[in-house]
Amino acid sequence: MPTSTEDREWAARAASGDQDAFREIYRAHVRPVYWIAHGILGSAPDAEDVAQETFVVAWRKLPGLELAGDSLLPWLATICRFQAANRLRILRRDRANTADALEETIPDTISVEDQVISAALAERIAEEVGRLDETDRRIFRLCAVEGYAYQVAAEELGVSHAVVRNRLSRVRTRLRGAAQEMRDA
Repeated sequence: MPTSTEDREWAARAASGDQDAFREIYRAHVRPVYWIAHGILGSAPDAEDVAQETFVVAWRKLPGLELAGDSLLPWLATICRFQAANRLRILRRDRANTADALEETIPDTISVEDQVISAALAERIAEEVGRLDETDRRIFRLCAVEGYAYQVAAEELGVSHAVVRNRLSRVRTRLRGAAQEMRDA
């Protein structure tokens, strides 16, 4: 996860048309956005489409963005939820208008409570990642966000495979704890 300074800097640069800054925003946030969409739609292909649509909308809206918090993720999550809701309406309409539609996995409703919890959870995880030291944050970004193999991340950071594995394990445990706190609250 990017630091609040990085998110703010990337947002400002991207708002003025800097495509490289927008690529950084995309790389930093595409996975959580995908998983929010997947949670709503239950379909990997639809979630991929909605994640892409989310970033297309974000690109258009960035020039007018006034970032309320420290992270872009809650804003992106909101766009994602709207895009997913639009996708659900289209899928339901298509299902209703297609005689041989066998797909019954499309949810009939979107729980507002679940979406608020998802946004709150995403914000809580972003806060927790922001509290990590620089090395742990970089390991998390490389392995969990960008999908690097442990050895590749280790080479990138100049540490051993074991350091990456152990520190990422501790980070994941910490994030699971934060998520559990949200569920228990």
